[in-house]
Amino acid sequence: MRKQIAAGNWKMNLSAQEAQSLASEVVNMAKDEYQGDAEVIFGVPYPYLSLVQHITKDHPNMHLAAQNLHQADKGAYTGEVSATMLTSIGVTHVIIGHSERREYQGENNDLLADKIDKALENGLVPIYCFGEKLEEREGGNTLRVIEEQVSEGSFHLDAANFSKCILAYEPVWAIGTGKTASPEQAQEVHAFIRKLITDKYGAEVAEGTTILYGGSVKPANANDLFAQPDIDGGLVGGASLKSRDFTEILKAL
Repeated sequence: MRKQIAAGNWKMNLSAQEAQSLASEVVNMAKDEYQGDAEVIFGVPYPYLSLVQHITKDHPNMHLAAQNLHQADKGAYTGEVSATMLTSIGVTHVIIGHSERREYQGENNDLLADKIDKALENGLVPIYCFGEKLEEREGGNTLRVIEEQVSEGSFHLDAANFSKCILAYEPVWAIGTGKTASPEQAQEVHAFIRKLITDKYGAEVAEGTTILYGGSVKPANANDLFAQPDIDGGLVGGASLKSRDFTEILKAL
């Protein structure tokens, strides 16, 4: 049975004190209010990773993710962070290929494939993101774009390594806009992704792959989204910065 996950991407937000408070509030709320076995992942800015790790380390279903990593082991890459740096402070997951990095840092599928490889080499779980822009959806190209991003970024892996990855479908037009793909639109793409995986790796791998939805997930729509058969949780942006909202999204799992 595939994992259900509520992952929060804090992006470039919060002070150190706010980060500690937010993580503590979510941990305590989840402990008091949630009896399920879904996993929680905190996608934390680099400076706060150690602070949050001290809060989550004793909770086996709560994990820590960096929002990016560099594809090299080490070297003269000022401002970058390596996989080994992340694992040395207890980070277990890493977000790779978020649309904001594709857009603002020019990251392409080939580079992201290298980053996935580096994460896996070092025991990090990649959360591989992809999604179409508004003009691509309106032009009827959603599935073509998704197939290209998924296959070029991750289908170079063998089945064993691919099975260690988490996928996250995030329609770019729904990130931070308040717009959300309808549950039916999201399910259509998630089912398509699972079929791509089936065709490449077989039904067993496809059925075991966690595919998250991201794009203005909030308490008001989480139940309907998570009720879809191929949506296994959310990669949550703005709502993950509010402990009550994020906990309610977790409870929707």
